[in-house]
Amino acid sequence: MNIQSKQQLTQQELLILQSEVDKKGKKKAPAWLLWLFTGGIGGHRYYMGDIGYAVAMTLTLGGLGFWALIDAFLINGTIERKNEELERDIMVTLGLGK
Repeated sequence: MNIQSKQQLTQQELLILQSEVDKKGKKKAPAWLLWLFTGGIGGHRYYMGDIGYAVAMTLTLGGLGFWALIDAFLINGTIERKNEELERDIMVTLGLGK
């Protein structure tokens, strides 16, 4: 959906959109570092904004490590999905692509 909407934007609108996503978006490197050092208590989930999961991970010590291990396979996809959602929200908020 975002690709079709973005094709209708002017160069200036694309720059504004990219600037906002860069400011507010989540990056993979910090998520991976948080997973590496605080994965057992859900530090990466707090960073990604999944507060419910993060609290559950904290209370169960990452599901005794299993949940943290499973997250190793999910981090990249979750970051990409969160940034796509953010991009859509920014487009709607700024009225871009109409």
